[in-house]
Amino acid sequence: MKKKFPVLKSDEDAERFVETADLSEYDFSGFKRVHFELQPKTERVNMRLPKSLLDAARAKAAEEGIPYQRLIRRALERELALKAAE
Repeated sequence: MKKKFPVLKSDEDAERFVETADLSEYDFSGFKRVHFELQPKTERVNMRLPKSLLDAARAKAAEEGIPYQRLIRRALERELALKAAE
């Protein structure tokens, strides 16, 4: 049986843990993928959406535990990345 991952309250705690722990002994199945947004948001966009679409975006964002504007931005980034790959 794998160990439960400890709650780490600071960067220093995390650094100490990673330096000394054998991570293969821990259960990471409950972890969620995290996306860090490093670029500053300097521009603003206003758009009109059907209420149903905005409600769906808000519901999906709440389900994922992120702000709905981040969900919309992520969808736009993914669409543009797909077009660039074609």
